[in-house]
Amino acid sequence: QVQLVESGGGSVETGGSLRLACVVSGNDYSSYCMTWFRQGPGKEREGVAVFDSRDGSTRYSSSVTGRFTISPDEAKKTHYLQMDSLKPEDTAVYYCAATRHYYCLLDSSIYIYWGQGTRVTVSS
Repeated sequence: QVQLVESGGGSVETGGSLRLACVVSGNDYSSYCMTWFRQGPGKEREGVAVFDSRDGSTRYSSSVTGRFTISPDEAKKTHYLQMDSLKPEDTAVYYCAATRHYYCLLDSSIYIYWGQGTRVTVSS
């Protein structure tokens, strides 16, 4: 069992930055896919960034590549999502998720553990 708790959401203007945090607790998750998803108003849930704990690789959706960075702090058992150059279309509830899977995909259907979400609002 893995527990995930997100924090760091808030309201910013276009071009601003936020850093989201996901504190992980529970069983050993060293071989997990750690991923950030988001769901905007009237939109489907979208995977934006994944960290593969097995080899340290990362992957991003095309909508956030070059602006968002996912990174772990193993000592703090926390995963971060640094979001820069924010746009109004980044407005969403952001969720941290974890799973064990052969491939770390940006596909919500393979994720077992989810946090409660943290809201991000970007104003124009």
